[in-house]
Amino acid sequence: MNDTTAKPALPDRLAGNPRSPHFVAECFEHQIGIRFNGKERTDVEEYCISEGWVKVAAPKALDRRGQPLLMTLKGTVEAYYK
Repeated sequence: MNDTTAKPALPDRLAGNPRSPHFVAECFEHQIGIRFNGKERTDVEEYCISEGWVKVAAPKALDRRGQPLLMTLKGTVEAYYK
């Protein structure tokens, strides 16, 4: 990884699914860390800092398209580059 390139600012809302309107490919060229309620989370699919929620995949449930169902958890969200 080349640290001389400028990292784009993390948006207020970001999704990991490329089909989402909140997906920003430039942000995923670098490792992103999410701290939710003071603890590091590695299973976050989508987040919104201003509204204070993250979406994580349900353990076994799938929707009709075969995608995992997402559960919304509310709390304090911090996003940063690792």
